[in-house]
Amino acid sequence: MTPSSELVKKYNQPSPRYTSYPTLPLWENSLKSEVWEELVKKAFLQFGKKEGISLYIHLPFCESLCTYCGCNKRITKNKAVKAPYIQALLAEWRKYTDLFNEKPKIAGIHLGGGTPTFFDPECLHELISQILGSSERMSNAEFSFEGHPNNTSFAHLMTLKELGFDRVSFGIQDFDEQVQTAIHRIQPFEKVKNVTDSAKILGYTSINFDLIYGLPHQTLESMTDTIAKVQSLKPDRIAFYSYAHLPSAFPAQKSFEQFLPSETQKKELYETGRALLKNTGYEEIGMDHFALPGDPLVSAKSTGQLHRNFMGYTTLPSKVLIGLGSSSISDVYFAYAQNTKGIESYQSEAISGSWALQKGHILTDKDIQVRNIILDLICKNQAEIPQEIWNSLTERQFNSLREMECDQLISIASTLLTVREEGMHFVRNICTQIDLRLAADRSKKELFSKVV
Repeated sequence: MTPSSELVKKYNQPSPRYTSYPTLPLWENSLKSEVWEELVKKAFLQFGKKEGISLYIHLPFCESLCTYCGCNKRITKNKAVKAPYIQALLAEWRKYTDLFNEKPKIAGIHLGGGTPTFFDPECLHELISQILGSSERMSNAEFSFEGHPNNTSFAHLMTLKELGFDRVSFGIQDFDEQVQTAIHRIQPFEKVKNVTDSAKILGYTSINFDLIYGLPHQTLESMTDTIAKVQSLKPDRIAFYSYAHLPSAFPAQKSFEQFLPSETQKKELYETGRALLKNTGYEEIGMDHFALPGDPLVSAKSTGQLHRNFMGYTTLPSKVLIGLGSSSISDVYFAYAQNTKGIESYQSEAISGSWALQKGHILTDKDIQVRNIILDLICKNQAEIPQEIWNSLTERQFNSLREMECDQLISIASTLLTVREEGMHFVRNICTQIDLRLAADRSKKELFSKVV
């Protein structure tokens, strides 16, 4: 079901992507190192020992700037930056293993960026082998990394496969040459095909493509051509993201501002891309994600086992996610923490044996209640809302929910809120009506991108 133009116009408002609750701009920044240590140990004992822990490792270096990008990165061709950064990551990891007091079980590892494949295979082998040498890999662990098609070599794929990686995500965005030139991410179809074929030859069980709609110079024709090329390569999963235009935070985005599609055109790009993906056999998984039938994400959604964390949708139930590296975020159920964004500051603190924490948030009992509701809405399409939370909603939030019910986006039966099929397009808006932190500080709403 495709939403009407009237509904898109009405609900296409800035809203968080809800990779966490509270969302990062609303964290209270009240997290001392000693408190963080105690909460990490508590979460490990309560959840991590049984479920294992997940690792997100942020590798921030890129050789060139993709002007659409909103990630924390450092543009450099200086290969000398690699060794000290790897040593800092390992030093930070040792601080966590000291807290655990036993070998942790690893449920998952994800290498993100930046560009992880900026690092040569030998560097990545050193990093991962040392982490695995001080931990135990769970039998159902999922290891994944983000690869740039231009510099992901066969040696990268082979080295990481030998270390247990079986999932790879390639940032495609768009195959149109004019679009690629505008966003400064030129990668010919043949390079994407070669690296995709190589991953399949080596036995990677899951290949994901990231696509973005709303980029400069995109048209319905170029979108159709991009989806056709994607279909010819048949990745297992596709993330189909809305371009987030926030030039005040990312000035490079101003370079193509005049060539962006209008709001109406962006809606048409979304509708076209989504319809083409579904027509070519992909099933929609929550917000922005698609997968082929038989993919574990599809199975997890159908059985109610789908989860979401800072890395997106996952089948991993682990409640302990440790972030290593500059700007990386950790989620230990009771609290969040983000490392300092400055690479030199991060390295200095990590190597000296200090925590490189920049900001954090200790969740209250009510925070945890709301987080669970939001996770259920975006993973299971429905959630039980305790009376305590109903009573905490502002009049504006309550009226908005009733209006969404009239627009047939949701249904409310006693304490059960269900997202209807058309409402899934606006699930971020729906979650916002349960977001007590954002309701208390509506000025923060403009920090987020629009839903479509």
